[in-house]
Amino acid sequence: MTEIERVAAALRKRIRPDLVRTGATETRLYRRDASNMVGRAGVVVFAESTADVQAAVIVANEFGVPFVARGSGTGLAGGAVPPDGAIVISTTKMHRILSVDAVNRQAWVEPGVLNLDLSRQIAHLGVHFAPDPSSQQTCSIGGNVANNSGGPHCLADGVTSAHILGLEVVLPDGSIAMLGGEEPEAIGLDLRGVFVGSEGMFGVATKVCVRLMQNPPHVATMLMEFDSVGEGAQLVSDIIADGIVPAAVEMMDRLCLVAVEKWLHAGLPTHAAAALLIECVGPIAQVEAEVERIRWLAEVRQVAKVRVAADDAERDLLWKGRKGAFGAVAQIKPNYYLHDTVVPRARLAEVIEKVYEITDRYGIEVINVFHAGDGNLHPLLVYDAREPGMADKVHAAGREIVTFSVAVGGVLSGEHGIGLEKRDLMPLMFSEIDLAAQESLRLAFDPRLLANPNKVLPNPATCGDIHQVPEGAWI
Repeated sequence: MTEIERVAAALRKRIRPDLVRTGATETRLYRRDASNMVGRAGVVVFAESTADVQAAVIVANEFGVPFVARGSGTGLAGGAVPPDGAIVISTTKMHRILSVDAVNRQAWVEPGVLNLDLSRQIAHLGVHFAPDPSSQQTCSIGGNVANNSGGPHCLADGVTSAHILGLEVVLPDGSIAMLGGEEPEAIGLDLRGVFVGSEGMFGVATKVCVRLMQNPPHVATMLMEFDSVGEGAQLVSDIIADGIVPAAVEMMDRLCLVAVEKWLHAGLPTHAAAALLIECVGPIAQVEAEVERIRWLAEVRQVAKVRVAADDAERDLLWKGRKGAFGAVAQIKPNYYLHDTVVPRARLAEVIEKVYEITDRYGIEVINVFHAGDGNLHPLLVYDAREPGMADKVHAAGREIVTFSVAVGGVLSGEHGIGLEKRDLMPLMFSEIDLAAQESLRLAFDPRLLANPNKVLPNPATCGDIHQVPEGAWI
């Protein structure tokens, strides 16, 4: 009997046997996330409860094998790519909304609940879950917690960490802990804040207490077109400097507009070099005043055209285009490599021009669609992986984009996480002392380094020789 077979047998003694899979179909499907990196799962556990997760972690400790929590697999940084022979703990069957308190605006949910499903199921109460990643139709709350996900409407409301009150967690040794709680400020150290964004290295969240936001009484969505990305970036700075913080400020460049319009037919300005999608929410008088002020600022910048969505149907169509932009890439090339950096708003135009220069030099087409309000860039390098040497060019161009973003005062990631993808780029931002401090925190949670090892921290001496990077992973 192989080690994987022994691990699977031990799991089936603690977990309903049909929830433990070692077949080629399951292990192949769970060898990757939405990134272009591949690992090798040993066993897949379809957990249905906290007890199932705890049992899987206990068995991982008994055999000294790594384990990886996985939600919907929409992560783009290789965070859910399993180390060789790992136990993959899938939380997709943990999809219950456990309780909703509309008065105190909070809800307890399991980690497999889909982001958009949560907001849809509580809409009748006049509340919603604010973080709205573009993948919100498929990404899970557990994954949002792991990566501290953002989204278009996080400019005003904040990213996931601002909307998580408490977490039930199975720690890496198999014990269960409650981090935070329903109170606005938990007593003691903010371990909830430490866990959110830890990318699976500190354990597995099994229940999540989320903060709910009141649905806005009025919404206005504007679409503006520009002769250059730089002009759009300048208007974004003007709006923020004027004291207006819209709910969302998104930018799409020409290639993005063309790709989306071919698919959606939403009347997007495909002739423009770039377009801004701006949304204001709040009381009707406030929204109307903000829209008029933004119109005035646009006139000062001589913006050619400003379109305001006439109704909910038109608004939904515009947002469908923005949130479906990644899928629309198939209109141009079969593959894409997506990066995620954040740069100061004042350097936005400069960085975008550098992105165009880098990709042009490598002979790669690029689509720019990003959260312009907070400088969170998402350049999609589109390519055909069947072309010899093209994947290497794409990765080299991506590394240059990230390096330049950090050099102008930016950061490695805004919402996708570090995972495997940017692990070895961490020294661009952090000193050896910084990285040592982060590793000390990791060891406090996981001294055996079994929880999603070899992610985030570059070549840590304490675990570099324990687990190998999955074959085929680019880092």
